[in-house]
Amino acid sequence: MEALDLARWQFGITTIYHFLFVPLTIGLSVIVASLQTAWYRTGKPEYLRATKFFGKLFLINFAMGVVTGIVQEFQFGMNWSDYSTFVGDVFGAPLAMEALLAFFLESTFIGLWIFGWDKLPRRVHLACIWIAAIATNFSAYFIIAANAWMRHPVGFAVDSETGRARLTDIWAVLSNDQAWSTYLHVVAGAFIAAGLFVVAVSAFRLMRERRPRRGSDAPHPSEHELFRKTLRVGFAVTALAGVLVAVSGDNQAKLMARYEPMKLAGAEALWDDEDGAGFSLFAVGDIENGRNHINLQIPNVLSFLATGDPGGNVQGINNVQARYEQVFGPGDYRPNIAVLYWAFRLMMGLGLAGVAISVAGLWLTRRGRLPGRPWMYRVAIAALPAALAANIFGWVLTEMGRQPWTVVGELLTANSVSPGVSLTEVAISLTAFTLIYAVLAVIEGGLLWRYVNAGPGHVMPYPSGADPDEPEPGTADRTADDRVPAFVY
Repeated sequence: MEALDLARWQFGITTIYHFLFVPLTIGLSVIVASLQTAWYRTGKPEYLRATKFFGKLFLINFAMGVVTGIVQEFQFGMNWSDYSTFVGDVFGAPLAMEALLAFFLESTFIGLWIFGWDKLPRRVHLACIWIAAIATNFSAYFIIAANAWMRHPVGFAVDSETGRARLTDIWAVLSNDQAWSTYLHVVAGAFIAAGLFVVAVSAFRLMRERRPRRGSDAPHPSEHELFRKTLRVGFAVTALAGVLVAVSGDNQAKLMARYEPMKLAGAEALWDDEDGAGFSLFAVGDIENGRNHINLQIPNVLSFLATGDPGGNVQGINNVQARYEQVFGPGDYRPNIAVLYWAFRLMMGLGLAGVAISVAGLWLTRRGRLPGRPWMYRVAIAALPAALAANIFGWVLTEMGRQPWTVVGELLTANSVSPGVSLTEVAISLTAFTLIYAVLAVIEGGLLWRYVNAGPGHVMPYPSGADPDEPEPGTADRTADDRVPAFVY
């Protein structure tokens, strides 16, 4: 084992851990803003209570995402200095835009939203969460544009004297085909995860209403309507995002065929160029000899996904390897085929399962109904980890499929690692990061459980119940300047 191996493991672990929070932040910001908009337009207290309840969960997740994201940037200087030296002028531009523009707006207006409940007019306060949500999505685009450049480098030239990549066209980097297509796919996956997060929390609270646990407070009667609505919201968001995932995924396949033929071939265990290639359902391969022992497939589907033509030609692993050797010289240009193949299927399978559950959920909750059996709520709760896993497997496919390159056609991963970092040093930092992240995972899980278990009454107390005509907090006697009344947050 070399320092390169552990450096890759460390970057993979920190990236996967960070991306547990990213999709929830992207999707929940818009969902919370939408719930607050519903309260602003209708004045119904359940929308305000839902805003504050899911807003609390959103903020916990946002804070963890910020902390883990900062560590990722440190790694470029720690373990990947040669990579940073080569791509810094190009890769740093969209990252600087993300930090100076998008993240600045995101953090500023989230702060105004947190502390402005009893200080800002309702319309201004609502605008704060919407600006934060939009900035969150802009932030995602800049980061994805930087990542997409590594898979399809454009808008640059290599300086003959320094050997470094030099930015020549920032617009080419930001409008990269791979950038906007990947962005749509990633954001759609994020909304699936966020939608199913709302579904899981709502299902848990509704299940608690049906069967209160011993020693815990019974849910307030008004929670039923609140979580019935948020359950529907989560199902609807997931179903709509599922349509966008399918459309953007189709475009992603065509871009892979054009720019990353090795990744597409590896994800399908397609060893040789083929016209009318089938979509593999299950394969057992001989990687050393470049062939499959077993391959169950649907005829012509892969060619249609990759080219739009059922009889189109799709490049195979062996043929792409031979072409790369002619262009780049001797070497093994194949990624880990087994990882790509199963990551692709797990991404699709788990993602589609979550969308299917949401469609079924919309049907079961139509016209004010709710599922009558506890196992249905348990399935809804289980859909959340499945969606998060689908997002993770999608990034495993994206990043592992680029190997052995960090910048396709320009810089090999083996030439990107810091030359002065030893195996022992990387092992120490890898162990430290893993332990710290384990502690943070316990803290994150504990905080989320605490507030989900406490329910919305913790962030916005219910009326005392002494007077049945007592108005809900925040629904009567608004001040002349239309400010939002203060609540426990």
